[in-house]
Amino acid sequence: MPLEQVLGRGSALTVSDAVDVALRNNPSTRAAWADARAANAEYRSAKGAWFPAVSLSGSAARSESGRSSDGPENPVTSYSAAAGLSCLILDFGGRAAAVDESRQAFFAEEWTRNAVIQKTVLQAEVAFFSYAGAEAMLEANRTSLAEAEANLEAAEERKRVGLATGADVLQAKTAYSEVKLAVLESEGVVRTARASLAASMGYPPELIGDLDVVTPEIPDAGLSATVEELIDRALAGNPELQASRAASRGAGARVTQAWSRMLPSFSAHGNVGRTWPRDDPDYSESYSASLQVEIPIFTGLSQQFDLLKARAQAEAQRERTRGVEQETALRVFSAHSEFLTAVERVKTTDELVAGAQQSEEVAAGRYREGVGSILDLLSAQRVLGLARAEQVNARLSWFVALTQLAHDVGVLGLDGSNPLVPGSFVPR
Repeated sequence: MPLEQVLGRGSALTVSDAVDVALRNNPSTRAAWADARAANAEYRSAKGAWFPAVSLSGSAARSESGRSSDGPENPVTSYSAAAGLSCLILDFGGRAAAVDESRQAFFAEEWTRNAVIQKTVLQAEVAFFSYAGAEAMLEANRTSLAEAEANLEAAEERKRVGLATGADVLQAKTAYSEVKLAVLESEGVVRTARASLAASMGYPPELIGDLDVVTPEIPDAGLSATVEELIDRALAGNPELQASRAASRGAGARVTQAWSRMLPSFSAHGNVGRTWPRDDPDYSESYSASLQVEIPIFTGLSQQFDLLKARAQAEAQRERTRGVEQETALRVFSAHSEFLTAVERVKTTDELVAGAQQSEEVAAGRYREGVGSILDLLSAQRVLGLARAEQVNARLSWFVALTQLAHDVGVLGLDGSNPLVPGSFVPR
């Protein structure tokens, strides 16, 4: 999506929009597509080994033997054409293993491309929610600033009528300055988060101005799958793990190739040709057919060591794949645990904000009526500000944890959707 469409349209930016733009502009996804196409072409090229090789050749020659006692000899012009065919009949699995290695390399690149896309989606969503969280934090601090300003005005009014001292006004001014400083810091965080969001979408950070974003609401439906089910799903479909498994199968195919090079190979060859002089109806034809057997006898033990090398590399790749399996299961378990914690944080911070809001309202009312102290009011206001910050961070953590969990399982949607918790994103 062009930059002017993101900045110039009337609607706000959704997480689906951010993901769509990132997938279109991110250089990593473009490179992954190119690598997958190259691997596909190499695989198709390797499949040509199953077909016979056919060749055609032709030539034209002019010869002159010189002069004789009867006079000069006439020059002779002749033409020839030939067709040849060569076909590998049997090599004890070497050809099939070479094709299979190319096929597994293609599968590995396809899974790697999928992993790159999933990572791009993850980065775009995290950047989007970080920016949305920074905006929400700025709004919360601005609300606290308005309340602090109202408290300062109340303290000045009480001092004017003789119900408060100068110390009350100074304390209210200090609280107001603290909240104002928090607003300024939040504005800096918003600018940094906006730059990160622009970079994730493939745009220079200085070209992105203020963006209106639509933050989805946390749905009532929770995570239905258990951690065991999520781990099984990741082991069956995580793209990074699948790419490693394909690489392991390709390493096994190289072992078969190394073994076949130590065994005999059988191939058939055929050739047919015709030669005819110019302006002469006579011509000559030739035919040939052969069955060739090639038996390796001694190659300086290089083939034996090539086989040992291929076996060692295959074993190493199998162990790396086993390590990826363990890492995948651990990542899913950790992400699941973090998401459960995020769910509880959202519930707790909602209750915290509700209680702090009531306490601040009571303290403000008592102070305006002249029966409360400025310390009680400022303390309640500070607690409310902290509660709002915790609520914003909790909601941000909920979306980030869910996105990370879907990424580790390998089911993060290309439109920003998350199948683990339906309704957790805003579509375009």
